[in-house]
Amino acid sequence: MATEHPVSPLAPKIVPAMPPIAGVRFATAAAGIRYKGRTDVLLAIFDEGTSVAGVFTRSKCPSAPVEWCRDRLAGGKARALVVNSGNANAFTGRKGRESTALTAKLAAAAVGCAESEIFLSSTGVIGEPLDATKFEGVLTDCARRASPEPWLDAARAIMTTDTFPKVATRTAAIDGVTVTINGIAKGAGMIAPDMATMLSYVVTDAPIAAPALQTLLSGGVKGSFNAITVDSDTSTSDTLIAFATGAAAAHGLKPVEAADDPRLAAFKVAFDALLLDLAHQVVRDGEGARKFVEVLVRGAVDDASAKRIALSIANSPLVKTAVAGEDANWGRVVMAVGKAGEPAERDRLAIWFGDIRVAVDGERDAAYDEAETSAYMRGEDIRITADIGLGSGSATVWTCDLTKAYVEINGDYRS
Repeated sequence: MATEHPVSPLAPKIVPAMPPIAGVRFATAAAGIRYKGRTDVLLAIFDEGTSVAGVFTRSKCPSAPVEWCRDRLAGGKARALVVNSGNANAFTGRKGRESTALTAKLAAAAVGCAESEIFLSSTGVIGEPLDATKFEGVLTDCARRASPEPWLDAARAIMTTDTFPKVATRTAAIDGVTVTINGIAKGAGMIAPDMATMLSYVVTDAPIAAPALQTLLSGGVKGSFNAITVDSDTSTSDTLIAFATGAAAAHGLKPVEAADDPRLAAFKVAFDALLLDLAHQVVRDGEGARKFVEVLVRGAVDDASAKRIALSIANSPLVKTAVAGEDANWGRVVMAVGKAGEPAERDRLAIWFGDIRVAVDGERDAAYDEAETSAYMRGEDIRITADIGLGSGSATVWTCDLTKAYVEINGDYRS
């Protein structure tokens, strides 16, 4: 049995009450995918007419479920989602493709829909074949028990090295009708921005057509899931899927066909906020994390350059271990800026930890106070700012510290 780890100290202190969303029902089960007696399967069932959008890993070695979902996204409709933990069904060749096909067949029979309306995700160990026959009977039972209530159960079912279930909810008004958006996510390691970087599922009762939902989702990940990193490693299984059941149409809400529909203004704000909430929770559950770190880069030649510099800082093992050691080692930030390969000039660079400027004009700030900075570094939430001094480009990314626990967790991951 894998080692259980204590809940991250950065976990949210309050878990939101997750309201049911009309048009979607859930059930979870223990299918013995990797460990006996552990909940490892989630089935979500959607009403007919549910639209779907997704973004997936850009890894050149994607999992079989990722390929399955990509191929079926063009249909724009979904009736069910099956997620298993314990086995990623990645780098499994022909057997992996056969497993996804069998899983979809079993799910379609359980739900009563076409296999093309089934979406799949798998998370866990890479390189081991997934025995999809373990879903036989399990999915049928899940379909019988499915309920609109158990959002927390759904979030727990998809966990691997996560130490807490990740959930978020928002509401917004469209044409005076209140709609709800709920989301769950999993992720703690193998987290780096290159699409969505984990598994996450978002559901709303708003009647939004698939093309509009896709535009919202593709835009929303840029400042959320594509702006986080735990360890710079992009998973083979990264999947973020959004479902719109359209149930709010029963209250007189007319369907939204285009993402630029002005009626979506408040919804987009709420949707983006929910994605950012979930993305932050993933970072706060980074394997072994004890510090939540915001990296802000400004003054770069453009936003794209700022993003690359910010990621260079956030992914630096030396910066991350300094934060873990509560050491305001601004020299390591200088190093990370310099190695990013982006325009930068040493003598224009300024660096802050929190509101404390530690370096300016290419040297240590004359007013630098070691004691004040050390006190700041003892906090759980740390902000590092680098002003490049060359332009107006800016970007923010979020990461965590790098501790001995990260090595321990990943050293025995397959044990």
